[in-house]
Amino acid sequence: MNITPDASAAKAETRLKGHLGHLTKDEQAAFAAFKELAAKGGYYTPATATSKASHDDGTMIRYIRARRFVPADAFTQFKDTEIWRKQNDLEALYEKIDINDYWESRSVYPQWTGRRDKRGIPVYMYEVGKLDSKKMVAYTSATSKSKVKGPSPTRMLRLFALYENLTRFVMPLCTAAPGRPNPETPVDQSNNIVDVSKVGLKQFWNLKSHMQDASQLATAHYPETLDRIFILGAPSFFPTVWSWIKRWFDPITTSKIFILSHHQVLPTLSQFIDIEDIPQKYGGKLKFECGDMPNLDPALRDCLTLAPGPDTEKYFLTAPVRWLDAGDDGEMSAIGVGSIDGKPRKEHVATLHSLATRVATHSERLSRAATQQSTRPVSQAPTSNPATSIAGTSSRPTSLHPDAVHDTKSTQPINGAVANGVLPEKLAMPPPPTDLERQKTEYMTPASDPSELKTLS
Repeated sequence: MNITPDASAAKAETRLKGHLGHLTKDEQAAFAAFKELAAKGGYYTPATATSKASHDDGTMIRYIRARRFVPADAFTQFKDTEIWRKQNDLEALYEKIDINDYWESRSVYPQWTGRRDKRGIPVYMYEVGKLDSKKMVAYTSATSKSKVKGPSPTRMLRLFALYENLTRFVMPLCTAAPGRPNPETPVDQSNNIVDVSKVGLKQFWNLKSHMQDASQLATAHYPETLDRIFILGAPSFFPTVWSWIKRWFDPITTSKIFILSHHQVLPTLSQFIDIEDIPQKYGGKLKFECGDMPNLDPALRDCLTLAPGPDTEKYFLTAPVRWLDAGDDGEMSAIGVGSIDGKPRKEHVATLHSLATRVATHSERLSRAATQQSTRPVSQAPTSNPATSIAGTSSRPTSLHPDAVHDTKSTQPINGAVANGVLPEKLAMPPPPTDLERQKTEYMTPASDPSELKTLS
């Protein structure tokens, strides 16, 4: 069974229907009615002059969109999810999960490539063929011994730690990225490339319950986090498998699944994703395999400064992390959570710089690069220094390291963002922020404790 998306499906306006900043009057009214129902039910607290809402609009809109803007239906799903989250203590799960357990779960579920599609939506990749019976038996055995407990199966709780990473780390990072289309609308979905090549019918059957549980629970409690699924390498018997899969999803989700033949893969993916961000094995230029650390794209790297430490980038990109509003300077801090050897990990791992800081730093670097170029002997070829060729070097001040501008050892850049140490002449920046964009911190996870910033700084 082949389902081929039309090229027009890649247009941004198609995705923006039903999203914040692009609601019709009727949709706005339905959204308001849904929030009112949630507030009356005691599951949602609206914002006041002195406090933020209990749930940001970027989260709430997903429920009303999933229920086709029927307030009562959206409230039922939202209420069920809030009860489920409390029963399973999802907030504590993400804050306390053992790092090794998290990594083990990451190996058997879709992984972020570190890249985004043409509209700024994160791209995930999943190679089902790597989930052989031995690996799944070992994973099931390990989860049965886990200390993570709740009404849901332990293996599912670990999966939801990965969903928490999507909604609390990846989506906010992609939302704050400069130069993306429609910056007034938060990124609240993901794209998935699912490779089912080299998978036999028996292996599909053995994975059936694993995939079914994950699909159904995700649909119920993380609605509308999926933009599209591209299924690649489907074997001849896949229509049989498809007859199982489509029962696990509602019709809206099923309509987002595209099954591509071999000759359709690159032409279709390139409609949605730039060639530099498509993995090499599918005809693109991105060096990424499942199991690798996310290969963060240059536009995102240019906004970040990592905390000092040899393994900071690894823990930033592959371990539990959430964003913390860093204060009046507009910068946000990435806080590493989870636990290592039973000890809470809570630590600052990176800073996402504000728009003003990016502009000032970029201008300073352009000036410095021009000076270096003018004073370099003609016979001297330009050289690349990975330690200083990244936006976000130690010359950039951060809210957690306010003296960083004077301390050349206070930050550690991510290597490899600027080719040959030469800066671009222009920096792609978003247009002036709209009223909605100015509220972008509403989409970030607030500090669980007001004293948290003082502790971390």
